[in-house]
Amino acid sequence: MPRQAPLIQGLLLTAAILLPGTGFCATDTPEEVAWTSGLRAKFIGDKPVEEGADVIELTAPYRAEDPALVPLQITSRIPQTAERYIRKITLVIDNNPVPFGASFEFTPESGKADIAMRVRVNSYSYVRAIAETNDGHLHMAKAFVKASGGCSAPIGGDLEAAMARLGKMKFKMEGEHLAPQQPNLTQLLISHPNITGLQMNQISRMVQPAHYVEEVKVSFNDKPVLTAQTDIAISADPNFRFYFVPQGPGELKAEIRDNLGSHFSATQTVEP
Repeated sequence: MPRQAPLIQGLLLTAAILLPGTGFCATDTPEEVAWTSGLRAKFIGDKPVEEGADVIELTAPYRAEDPALVPLQITSRIPQTAERYIRKITLVIDNNPVPFGASFEFTPESGKADIAMRVRVNSYSYVRAIAETNDGHLHMAKAFVKASGGCSAPIGGDLEAAMARLGKMKFKMEGEHLAPQQPNLTQLLISHPNITGLQMNQISRMVQPAHYVEEVKVSFNDKPVLTAQTDIAISADPNFRFYFVPQGPGELKAEIRDNLGSHFSATQTVEP
């Protein structure tokens, strides 16, 4: 055998393992390619990230009944204390037209860094929840969801009626009584069509321009509880379930802004 044969064999083996021009390995599954070939660098750079359910857990259906209304539950596994807490959770849907789904910022006053919502999933994709703790460490949970067409599904219902309700909000408390100085589960319901810019208007047969909620701020007695940056992945009429800790009576306030610059707010008096 010629002396260069081992070298050639080694090069062929390397080429088989690392696919040129992609930055991902042949051992990556097709489902992971979008993440390894670009999204990871975009969302977390070269920072190490721990996978597992020790800090954060993501619950999602394996096969979605409705791709435009996929329920997600992100559950924290550590308490929100001044010493250690989840500062931010970023939601990524790998194969959506816009992979960034949302980011949620929490404080110790949040009580728990849990968040539940409904999202659009446009094709078979991993959904990822990336948690950053206040010490800068990253933790990721993921779930594979089989769905198709969630971002381009026709606008449901009466769009004119939906626009008439635009920006109306209300809080829905879980349970009959609030527990003071304890995490209490609440829900924020927002009336907004959250149009993706990929959906056809069933009457005009034209693609409807994008119109969606871009920012959500929730505070209690002017102290931040939840701050969210959102995009087209959030389903129509967004609703978010989260926790807050009432230290006493006060005012729970929600403020939203959409991508067209409209601002809306709502308040509710809280009596633990």
